Amino acid sequence: MSKSFLPMIIIGILFFIFGFVTWLNGSLIPFLKVICDLNDFEALFVSFAFYIAYTVMALPMAYLLEKTGYKNGMAIGLGVMAVGSLLFIPAALSAEYSVFLLALFTLGTGLTILQTASNPYVVLIGPIESAAKRISIMGLINKGAGVLVPLIFTVLILSGIGSLDTLKSDEIQNLAIRLIEPYILMSAVLIGLIGLIKFSSLPELEFEKDDAKDSLHILQFPRVVLGALALFFYVGIEVIAGDTIGLYAQKLGVVDATALTSFTMVFMVFGYLVGVFFIPKYLSQQQALIGSSVLGIVFLFGVVFSSTQDFYISQILWGWSGVMVLPNSITFVALLGFANALVWPTIWPLALDGLGRHTAKASALLIMAIAGGAILPLLFGKIAQITQNMQQAYLLGIVCYLIILMYALKWHKMDSWK
Repeated sequence: MSKSFLPMIIIGILFFIFGFVTWLNGSLIPFLKVICDLNDFEALFVSFAFYIAYTVMALPMAYLLEKTGYKNGMAIGLGVMAVGSLLFIPAALSAEYSVFLLALFTLGTGLTILQTASNPYVVLIGPIESAAKRISIMGLINKGAGVLVPLIFTVLILSGIGSLDTLKSDEIQNLAIRLIEPYILMSAVLIGLIGLIKFSSLPELEFEKDDAKDSLHILQFPRVVLGALALFFYVGIEVIAGDTIGLYAQKLGVVDATALTSFTMVFMVFGYLVGVFFIPKYLSQQQALIGSSVLGIVFLFGVVFSSTQDFYISQILWGWSGVMVLPNSITFVALLGFANALVWPTIWPLALDGLGRHTAKASALLIMAIAGGAILPLLFGKIAQITQNMQQAYLLGIVCYLIILMYALKWHKMDSWK
């Protein structure tokens, strides 16, 4: 049995949890919009509260990892997430949006610790040249959860409800209470995983001493700093593709719009399969990153300039009741998932290669970039609100993919700022 086999299984379980908790937001946004009587811009604070935790908490969590070690840090992260899950009980009972946002921020804080610890594991557990392949495997697990969670949410929470827009006030109050049982179950699972981590044989990461590099500040590594910038814009467009597709579909009158985050996740899964089977044998990590950014731009033009009436795929086998038929433009939003899939797996190894003892702080800096998922969706929502045209607001993604393309072509090769 490979030395890295057991760690990969344990980290794989954690990546499933990442995906389950993260991509639940896509279903929560249209749900809380109705429960808390929000406009589109206010509803996107779901993403803001969740992802801003990565920026606020990443560096403190890096110092925590240096004190506790990666393994204990993972257990602490799971505990914080369990607390965040339990906060959904008072949030659901009160139907107060601020309490929901506090719960989401707490969940994001726990995930910050887990992500800061687990991503370096996947990068460094084997050869750096195949790190993108390993992260793609983790991505398959992560986005597999992303495919399942909106469907599970629709079945457990929205079954027998019909359209959210036609609910009466007493029905809305009863609907909020339906959140309690699933989040209690989630907290129980997270507590169980603490035991798995604590009593597993997961090894600590060890780094060789390098006086020349160890004396440098993390900001003196341009490929890390610029990698964080690229990840900021990547996470922004990833969250826009996954979390706004439901709102967009809702505006176009699509039934069961809360399930559509799964559609984006399916295309991400296809993208990760490309990474698993083609990197590094047929595609280098750099080539995969270039292809991802170019495809993203192509699909964005498809979103903005295709019809919202006619149908690109006439019948999509989706949803729980029969066939869901989607407009061209929504299908192109989902296709962004394919373009996005290999960005995270390729930037991480390109940024972390050879950093040694700086790995924890570099990982924290890259994790802080997840703030793009907090800020850019809000900017997207504000543009859509001002222009009264959500379809055109997707042009914001062009900037994101151009930054990613620059990192792929030039920035990842920079060893100094000179």
